Amino acid sequence: NRIYGFYDECKRRYSPRLWKRFTDCFNCLPVAALVADKILCMHGGLSPELKSFDQIRQIVRPTGVPDSGLLCDLLWADPENISEWDESDRGVSYIFGPDIVDRFCQELGLDLICRAHQVVEDGYEFFAGRQLVTIFSAPNYCGEFDNCGAMMSVDENLKCAFTMLKPSK
Repeated sequence: NRIYGFYDECKRRYSPRLWKRFTDCFNCLPVAALVADKILCMHGGLSPELKSFDQIRQIVRPTGVPDSGLLCDLLWADPENISEWDESDRGVSYIFGPDIVDRFCQELGLDLICRAHQVVEDGYEFFAGRQLVTIFSAPNYCGEFDNCGAMMSVDENLKCAFTMLKPSK
């Protein structure tokens, strides 16, 4: 989050100490959530190392983010229209194709994978036959994009609804 403007904004508005406190807090948060055993939520994406939810439960927090491995991928991996896995152009983690999403959903009994981490024009965007959704909550990201933000709510029947946050003019 230092590279993508959060540090600079904290420093400009408050102090670098505030950014450090946020980072310390982020390092304590759970890296993923499982909603009703059917919706897997994380910041980034899938990992070739992920075989069961127990692996996620065993990640000890607080911890820093390593340069590779399961924790890194849950935070930084991205979906792409490719087959299988490939290295990410970001220089960290992987990109993964719709076939990987389909396989994960079948093997882990999921209906949906919900993630963030990428600017999407309408605030949310489906992938892999609506088995994965990217939700980006910051409209006008970094003042450089004309994107909407979005929030997703899930009701007791696991029906998902989206609220769009329009960019300011």
